[in-house]
Formats: sequence, structure tokens, C-alpha cells
Amino acid sequence: MKRNFYKTAGVFFLISGFCANLLSAQSYLSDTSIKKMLASSSGYNSTYGTETESNRNVTKTLENSSAIKTVSNSKIGQQANDTPDAQLAMSESSYPVTAGDVYSLVFAAGSTPVSYSIPVDSTYKIRVANLGVIDCKGLTYLELKNTVTGIVQKNYPMGGVQFVLSSPATFRVTVTGEVITTVQKNAWALTRLSTFVKESFTLYSSSRNIKIISENGEEKTYDLFLADRKGDLSQDPYLRPGDKIVVNRIDRQVSVSGAVERPGIYELLEGENLKELIDYYGNGVTALADLSRIELYRSLASNNDSGEKLYLNKKSYIDNFPLLCYDEIVVADYEDLKPVFFIEGAVTSTSTSTSTSTSLVPSTKLALRFDNGEDYAFFLRSNSDIFTNVSDLENAYIVRGSQIIPIDISKMLYDASYYSDIKINYNDRLIVPFKQFFVTVSGAVYSPGRYPYIPDRTWDYYIGLAGGFINEKNKMDSVTITDVAGKKHKKSEFIQPEMTIEAKANSALYYFNQYAPVVTTILSTVSVSISVLAATGVIQ
Repeated sequence: MKRNFYKTAGVFFLISGFCANLLSAQSYLSDTSIKKMLASSSGYNSTYGTETESNRNVTKTLENSSAIKTVSNSKIGQQANDTPDAQLAMSESSYPVTAGDVYSLVFAAGSTPVSYSIPVDSTYKIRVANLGVIDCKGLTYLELKNTVTGIVQKNYPMGGVQFVLSSPATFRVTVTGEVITTVQKNAWALTRLSTFVKESFTLYSSSRNIKIISENGEEKTYDLFLADRKGDLSQDPYLRPGDKIVVNRIDRQVSVSGAVERPGIYELLEGENLKELIDYYGNGVTALADLSRIELYRSLASNNDSGEKLYLNKKSYIDNFPLLCYDEIVVADYEDLKPVFFIEGAVTSTSTSTSTSTSLVPSTKLALRFDNGEDYAFFLRSNSDIFTNVSDLENAYIVRGSQIIPIDISKMLYDASYYSDIKINYNDRLIVPFKQFFVTVSGAVYSPGRYPYIPDRTWDYYIGLAGGFINEKNKMDSVTITDVAGKKHKKSEFIQPEMTIEAKANSALYYFNQYAPVVTTILSTVSVSISVLAATGVIQ
């Protein structure tokens, strides 16, 4: 008797260890293991009863399968509940038993290991070996597991029973109503309403009035806004087999922007208007919001086809001004009332250009807001990206009324030891001159025009770029060099950006050849006239 006890205990621990491995996320039974187990459990002895034909068929089905798997079926890049996942389902205490689920039951019948695959059909009645039938409709996985385990342990106290979900069910759900098109799509028991319907929404779909008609005809309406904003998951339920989802049209959809904490487009319920839009949906105003300046653009129910703009104030907010569908609300900010000054010239509102093109860069005027008492140096350091590669930072100046104030922006930006205490005044104009990197060559050359500036070059380099002198016009390499301010420079100096080199047309022979035909024509005309006058006796 003692020998039989040890033998039974050994089988128990063997089966228990085997079943524990079955529950591992990364382990599964091999084909060989299944076949060996099934070969040893082809039937019951007289002590435990006779295996039914139904169970033989289930066992045969299990033998033909490659393995009893509990590893995840999720794909990388997808949400966990997009694809049926046995591990996820068993980790969810509320996972409901669903028609189409397949469960695996393993236990020891005395010294004989027994395995069953238990599918759940639409009747929700399952057979537990030949020990009984359970109605599992409305049960969760954990509740079913406890029930099955209890039945087996009652009959086989040393059976080491294990009950796992091996394959979660998939089922079809219909989506209709205000959607792109009516469709039937696959879902599983952990698919929530929101992830299932949103990709089917149109511009007019309501997320706050979605009806689910269950298989037995029961109707419930859900509000996905409450699920998203408030975390009320009762408004974003799991789907069930036979569900029909009906998406209704929006009633009123409005937008709020500006000085609110959560700007966006919201769907209002009946009785909700301006105050709820700002306080509840917009989550209240920001610290610098100005409720005395609220703009409303109304595209519907206006006297103009193009819509109209209304200006509301704090009283409108307190009185909960009524809103219509597609109204757009903008709450102003006190930042909009900050004083303004202007920056003109070689500045840009976009990223700094590094182009070396010889084409002229246009002037720009920027209106910038500042805080009272703000210093030019601090402001320009914070906004240094407005300057370009053609900004003459050393020669900038401020126009303040009739006063001109020179300002060296280069030192402000790049000299850590430089200190300036020039305050920004309302309506100041900061002028940033251009320093464009080209040199102009004109006059008696073959190809006059603008040429890229190259440091440390003299006039002859640029004359060469222009094709050289026209010798018939220019004698003795005569040139005039002037800078952007009109000041003349010597030929021995290096050429600077925006200088003009004029090749003089100083050849006397060139001018003689140019005007000689005209002089000859005039003299010929005078001579003929005198001859005519003499012949007619006008001249004695």
C-alpha cells in the first residue's frame, strides 16, 4: 500500500510540474509530448469510468494540433488588445467567457495523465470530461476556472488540475449609422468600443451618442468623451458577439481656442453653451486670459453667406451665451496687448539664409511685442534668429521720434563683456542695414554686373571677372572705386562688400570716333546750305 502511495505521489508531482510549465508565457507542449500523453490516456479503467465518444473526438483534435500554446499572439507595433492574446486575457480578471474560446484542461486520473481541449459554443454549455456540464454564460475566466477546478478536485483530489485559456475567441461586430460605410469587422472579448469605431467616423459622427444593440436586443447608449476625458470606462465597454454598433450624427460641434487650457473641437450636449465650453471642455482659462475680449465666428444662421463675427464679453460668459453648431470661440490673451516695436531692414521671420547669391535680398519689417522695461541686449539675444547673413549688425540704429541712437548689435550678441542699458520704447524702429556680399562692376568692361565678394581682393580681380577692360574705351586702367556711402577709395585698397568699381570710358579716340560722324554731317549740311544761299543771291 505504501508503494502505491509513493507511486501515486510521484505521478502527482510529475503532472503538477508539467502543468506548471504549460502556464509559462514562453513554454508549450511539443508534438511528441502530446502524443505520449494521449497514448497513455486513451481511455479510463473501470475504477474511473469510461471515456465518452465526445471526449475521444476532442482528444483526437488535440492530437492533431501542433501544440497547446499560451504565448502571446500580439504583433509588434500593435496595441495589445488589437489581436486575441491568451496571456492578456488570463491576466485580465474581468475577461468574460466568450463563444469561440478554447480552454485546455489537464489533470491526473490516478496514475494516468488526461488532457482535454474544451471549446465554448454559442450555447455556453461545456462538458468537463465526463464529470459534468457547466453553463458558463456570464462567467469570467477566473470564475469558470474555479468552477472547473472544483469539480475535478472533488473527483480526483490528487489530480493536480490545471485549466488555461489556450485560444481566445474572435467574433463579428457590425458598425453602421454615421460612418464611412457599414462594415462587419472582427473583434475579441477585450476589444473596446473606442478602438473599434473611430476609424470609421466621418466629419459628422458623434462620439457622444453611440448605441450598442446586443445579440438579445438590449440597447445602451455610450459617451466616449467621458471615457477619454474622465476615464469612465463604463462608457467604453468591451464588445460582445452579435453586437451591432449604431453611430449617430453630431448635434452641436463647436471649437474653442486661445487662452484656455485645453483648446479643441468639442461636441456639446443639450443645454451646454459658452460657459460649459470654456470651463468644462476647455478646462478653464489660462492665467492671462481676458474674458472681456471673446471672439465668436458664426458660419450658420447669420445674415451673410460668408458668416459673421460677434464680439462677446465677460457678461456673455456669465450669462452662458447660447452657441450653434460650428461656432468658433477665441478667448483673447493679455499678451496680445503688450506694447510693440518694429525691426526693419536685413531681418527675417524665417530661418537665417546662408545663400551667397548676388541677387538683392528684400527688406523686411517685423512687429514684435515686448515687456515694459525690457532691454535691447536681452531681447535681441533671445531673438537672434531674426538676423541674416546680410545683416550689418555693427551699423544698426534706433529711430525714436526725431532721435537717432546708434546700436552695435554684434557686440550685444557675441561679446560677453559688453554691457548696454538701452531700454525698448513703444513704437521704436530698429533699423538693421544691409551688408550684401557682392561687388558691382560697371563702365568700360565686357560683362558689367554684380559679382560675389571675395575677401582680400583688389579692383583688378573684379575687373577680370567682368571680362576685362574694353581697350577702345579705357586707357591706363582708369577706375573709380566708391563704397555704399558714396565715399571714394584708392586702387591700392582691398575691395569691400557693396563697393562699386567703375571702369572709366576715357579714350579720346573713342570719343572722336563716336562723335565724328555727327560733326561731319552737321558741317556738310551747313556747307550745302551756304552754297544754296550764295547761288540764289541771298548771300552776296
